[in-house]
Amino acid sequence: MKEKISVIVPVYGVEKVLKRCVDSILAQTYENLEIILVDDGSPDRCPRICDAYAEKYPNIVVVHKKNGGLTSAWKEGVRHASADLIGFVDSDDWIEPDMYERLEQELVQQEADIAMAGLVFDYEEPGYPPRKETSRMDMTVYDRKELTEIFPVLLNDRSFIGRMIQPSRVTKLFRRRLVENNLVLWDDRVTVGEDLQMVFAAVLDAEKICTIPDYYPYHYWYNVSSMTGGHDPCYLDKIKLLRKRMEAISDTKGVYDFRPQIRNDFLSLAVMAVKNEIWRNHTDSFREVLRHVKQMCRDESVQEALQNHTMDRIGLSVKLYIHMMKHGWYLPCYAVTKVFFSLYYRVGSGHG
Repeated sequence: MKEKISVIVPVYGVEKVLKRCVDSILAQTYENLEIILVDDGSPDRCPRICDAYAEKYPNIVVVHKKNGGLTSAWKEGVRHASADLIGFVDSDDWIEPDMYERLEQELVQQEADIAMAGLVFDYEEPGYPPRKETSRMDMTVYDRKELTEIFPVLLNDRSFIGRMIQPSRVTKLFRRRLVENNLVLWDDRVTVGEDLQMVFAAVLDAEKICTIPDYYPYHYWYNVSSMTGGHDPCYLDKIKLLRKRMEAISDTKGVYDFRPQIRNDFLSLAVMAVKNEIWRNHTDSFREVLRHVKQMCRDESVQEALQNHTMDRIGLSVKLYIHMMKHGWYLPCYAVTKVFFSLYYRVGSGHG
């Protein structure tokens, strides 16, 4: 019999789409599967839905816990997992029937510690075509020596959001030890880039990883209306915490100095934080938004990244935006962001 796979599903506030997710896992062609539904204190009908599934299917385990966030739910799921192979699915997404069969087959054939596939962004609103995303790796199999050779570009290849490995945990199958041994490094407080801290630590411990090219079995459900309306005034603080945690993981592992890459990744996210403030803050006045942008750009961590980043493989528009942030051109930042996103969403929704 093939090895058992434990699939961990954190559940919170998804009563309308939870059935789609769980049914897609139950429909897997891989039979030796354990499904762990972690109810993270969900306030809706999710706890009852989870319990109903557990009563019907013996391979489903339900864990009820106090709300602690996504990372804490992953950890709790891992603690209850009984398999040596670990996978993750988010409760508002769904997967193709052969996903875990393909991942397990590749992992076993290659004697790898991590097997990876791609994902598809499926947009809830009509008019937005699906978008595929996968790792940007040249080979399908990397042993330890070959992995160390890509360490200089693993987190940032000196381009904007230039991550070599697609950071989502949900597109991967892990050997248990890579997950379990790194639980202490996953910070529950991280709410932006949670997957990145988890996958980064696991990859640094792996002896071999493999990818399945041109295979996109994971469907990531994307809500455009919430994406465009979700202003997060704490976004900068969140990515500063992510940077600290990534640096701590890099220092703990001690296999390579990733700090310059982490700085580049942080600056990429800081640019997005400024754009988030300008485009999504529909509450504050124009003057207040500009004041917030000024504070963000003058932040000590942001200024350090603006001064010392090594991204020389970025397009002219990003280069100009970073220049404007660095030199305090806040009004041009505002104007460029407003024009860009107005055109982007107009074209994306089919009104262009």
